[in-house]
Amino acid sequence: MKASNALPLVYSCSGCSNVAQLANTVALRLDRAGLAEMSCIVGVGGHVAPLVDKARSGRRIIALDGCPLQCVQACLRQHDLVADVHVILNQLGLRKRFGVDCGEPEMELVFSRVVGLIDAG
Repeated sequence: MKASNALPLVYSCSGCSNVAQLANTVALRLDRAGLAEMSCIVGVGGHVAPLVDKARSGRRIIALDGCPLQCVQACLRQHDLVADVHVILNQLGLRKRFGVDCGEPEMELVFSRVVGLIDAG
């Protein structure tokens, strides 16, 4: 496992839709697997200095947005940051819905796709 400061940072949507929560679940799984360090996109968007400093540290950034609103990307742009890997879950064929969760097959699809993008970069 890499030292945590050598890992890419992963930021995820965590809104109330199924794809938002799936983005958050995938980010947590990347963090727990030692493939990325999850950080707080709300802190970046809220201009919380230590979290903005971490985002600006020069580490690779993985952004996981659930839908076309792309809130993660919008928070990064406030600080002139661009994700090295940006995945928008609904572009993977997932439909944004409320009141339901995505299942294990969807989680595996997104997780494997993101891991492949991390490995490729």
